[in-house]
Amino acid sequence: MESSVHWEFLWLCILLVGNGVEGEASHQTCRSLRSFPGDQLYKTAYHFQPPKNWMNDPNGPMFYLGVYHLFYQYNPYGAEWGNMVWAHSISYDLVNWIHLDHAIYPTGPFDINGCWSGSTTILPGGKPVILYTGIDAKNHQVQNLAEPRNLTDPLLRERVKSPHNPLMTPGDDIDPKFYRDPATAWQGPDNIWHVIVGSQIKGQGAAILYRSKDFVNWTRSKHPLHSSANTNMLGCPDFYPLDTKSSEGKHVLKASFNSHDYYILGDYIARTDKFSVTTDFTSDLQYDYGKFYASKTFLDSSTKRRILWVWVKESDSESDDNSKGWSGLQSIPRNVVLGKTGRQLVQWPIKEIENLRTRNVSFQNKKLKIGSLLEVSGITGSQADVEVSFDLVNLKEAELMDPIWVDPQLLCSQKKASAQGKLGPFGFDQSRSSLREGLDKTTYGAFVDIDPLQENISLRSLIDHSIVESFGGGGRTCITARVYPKFAYDKEAHLYVFNNGTQTVRISRLNAWSMRNAQIVPVKTRREPKLHKR
Repeated sequence: MESSVHWEFLWLCILLVGNGVEGEASHQTCRSLRSFPGDQLYKTAYHFQPPKNWMNDPNGPMFYLGVYHLFYQYNPYGAEWGNMVWAHSISYDLVNWIHLDHAIYPTGPFDINGCWSGSTTILPGGKPVILYTGIDAKNHQVQNLAEPRNLTDPLLRERVKSPHNPLMTPGDDIDPKFYRDPATAWQGPDNIWHVIVGSQIKGQGAAILYRSKDFVNWTRSKHPLHSSANTNMLGCPDFYPLDTKSSEGKHVLKASFNSHDYYILGDYIARTDKFSVTTDFTSDLQYDYGKFYASKTFLDSSTKRRILWVWVKESDSESDDNSKGWSGLQSIPRNVVLGKTGRQLVQWPIKEIENLRTRNVSFQNKKLKIGSLLEVSGITGSQADVEVSFDLVNLKEAELMDPIWVDPQLLCSQKKASAQGKLGPFGFDQSRSSLREGLDKTTYGAFVDIDPLQENISLRSLIDHSIVESFGGGGRTCITARVYPKFAYDKEAHLYVFNNGTQTVRISRLNAWSMRNAQIVPVKTRREPKLHKR
């Protein structure tokens, strides 16, 4: 049997409910199917991705004059990393997108070897400016400024680079190969601008802090905003307040390293530029425990939401990507808030994505006996939105957690979704996700902080051909994965709810929808930038 996804749940690290949702296509059916073209088989229908070539980090997302903007790292020449420019797309609802001309591309000695990641800052008066990393003629990483040419154009189709570029350069104590990704700047009560740049100092990751009165002349602070011994490079930093009305108080500092995005919560005092934390980056606090990297948030000024974008890379090979002609996509934008406990963030897909829901299947109060399997029929299994919640019946049989089970990913990797048991985390088992060889089939796992005496165990999964985004416990824990089923496509993809636990569970409610395609279209270019392949 070929299955595309599996899940397990954890309750307080005490009781395993070996149940979840899976997608499959039987081998008998597979033999009668033709193989679909590789470039179309795994293309998503409602996730954002360019028509072709390589994409990675989201850059400078923002809302301006009624329009959402997404910039991202892009290779105009192929499906491999290289020749970096800022591609540009716009939307009115964060779901349907229009591709525009490239926003930033190499033009001068300060970025001649590539225009890497950065962020947008809205200056007083509503002027959006971009700080980005340029790779200069010496292959050093430097920080540059770009501004809109026409502030009355809501699409911001043209930019002008500052004649003062580069604005920031690495000091003698910084390796110029580890100095990049300026974050969104913020203005303190003294009207001084502040910004952090990801780097390393003496082998430790550091968020280097700069100050400026005019956003052009920047002075490096004596001490970084934060340094971490848990990484040697603090990549793609993001620093933002959880109170949308204040620049002080509880803040989030995010860093990308070791193929994941980690965050810490702390208190920021603007007057002293002090960010106080009680812990460093650890695996306990990640945005997502799956395929998820180089994320970037922005404050949606129209709704006061903190919205998260992230690059979801492929799990197949570079040769597969070249054959497909494309690589990489963006997750569904997520709304990020502080959880009720105050100890972690909670994420949930933006409400607008629900506008793509169409054919619906639902049921409630169905019991799943040990080892049983229930098909969710009537929707498109490879393009769906599924919400399910479970009740646990015999909580008296719960057993204490064994200390050897403190690593949820290790436990999921050892047990797999098909195993029976009484205890286990929220996991994503890719081991049977495809008959293809040479794929990354890592089994992901994480704990979910919920109390089933007070609430149901819940899971929401957004399934879109080669990507699955899962949200456990109302978004307390998230896992994203790429899957490449060889035959389970469209009508041949099936969804099931299963119980591999040691007791009967009850599906308190299940809702599943087929999802329509998002409209992601190009527009006729207004100009052809002179790009030079390197």
